[in-house]
Amino acid sequence: MKGAVFLGDRQLELQTFDDPTPGPDEVVLEIKASGMCGSDLKFYRSPKGQAMRELGFNESELVIAGHEPCGVVVAVGSNVSEKRARVGQRMMVHHYKGCGVCPHCSTGWQQLCKDGVEKVYGVTGHGGHARYMKCPASTLVELPDALSFETGAAISCGTGTAWGAIKRLDLVADQTIAIFGQGPVGLAATQLGKAFGAQVIALDISADRLARAKEFGADHVIDPSKDDPVVAIRELTRGLGAHASIDASSASSARAQAVRSVRTWGKACMVGEGGDVTLNVSPDLLRRQVTLIGSWTFSTHGQADCARFIADRNIDVDKLFTHRWALKDASEAYQVFDRQADGKGVFVEFS
Repeated sequence: MKGAVFLGDRQLELQTFDDPTPGPDEVVLEIKASGMCGSDLKFYRSPKGQAMRELGFNESELVIAGHEPCGVVVAVGSNVSEKRARVGQRMMVHHYKGCGVCPHCSTGWQQLCKDGVEKVYGVTGHGGHARYMKCPASTLVELPDALSFETGAAISCGTGTAWGAIKRLDLVADQTIAIFGQGPVGLAATQLGKAFGAQVIALDISADRLARAKEFGADHVIDPSKDDPVVAIRELTRGLGAHASIDASSASSARAQAVRSVRTWGKACMVGEGGDVTLNVSPDLLRRQVTLIGSWTFSTHGQADCARFIADRNIDVDKLFTHRWALKDASEAYQVFDRQADGKGVFVEFS
C-alpha cells in the first residue's frame, strides 16, 4: 500500500509499505477518511526529526502521517474479542498508545500515561494517511451509524478537542462563551457551543473565518485587529464578561484576552498548542476568582460521548471540510493546507 510520509522542510512523499497484519491485541482498519489537522503542519514544516525531538521523542524512521483516522475493521488479532471489535465495524481511533494499565490509560487517557506515551499514531507510529492502519484494539471508539466517516475523522482530533474543552468548562445553556480563533478547532467549538445552548462570541482576524463562524451559529463575531476584544465582549454581556472562554489560536495576545474577557468567577480554557502567555496574576486571576484550565484532546470515553452528542442532535460536522482529497494528491493537499487560508481537509480516496 501507499502511505503519505512527511520528509521535513515541507516535503511529502508517497512511499510503499507492506499491508499490515494485526498482532494478538491489534486490529487493522481499512481507512475511509483521514483528516488533516493543524498540528500535522508542525511535522510537515520542520526539519527532519526536529519536531519529534522537541516533543521528547527520539528521531525514528519515517512513518505514515495522519492522526485523525476513521474506517472499517477488516482484521482482528487472536486476543481481540467480538465485544471489543469485529470485522465490518465502523471505528474511530484514539491516536495514542500508553502502557494500558496505569490510572490514566485504564480510564481512556492513554496520552497521559504515567510512563510516557509509547506511540502517537501519525507521528511515531503509522497513521491514517494510507489505505490500511494497524492499531491496538484498545484505541478504537465505535462510530455511530448516523455519522459519516468524515465526521468520525474530525471527532478523532479537532472536533473532539473542542468537545473536551467545552466539557472541562462545564458549559451549560444560557451561558456566554467567547472562542478565540476560528480555525477547525475553534469553529468546531463554535458549532458545539451553540448546540449546548450557549450564546457564542467568535473571534478571529480573518473575515472569511468570521463569516464561517456565523454560518456555524456564532451569535456575535469580533475582529481583534479592529476592536478591543475585552471591551467588545463586556459590551455584549452587560459589562460582566463571558462566563467562559476558549483560546484555540495559540496567539499570546489572544490567550491573555481570553482570560481578561471572562467575568468574575469565569473560566478560561487554553487549547491551542505551543507559545506562551503573560498575565498579571492579581487582576487577571486572583482578584476575580478566575479559573484557568488547560485541555489536551480527550479520552476514549469523551470521544464516544462527543460522537453520540453529534449524532443525537444531527450536527453537520461534515461542513467543517472545505477540501476532500485522494491520497495520490497528498503533496498538493498539504501545500494548500500549509497556506492556512481555507478550512479543513480530509483524505477520502486511498486506491
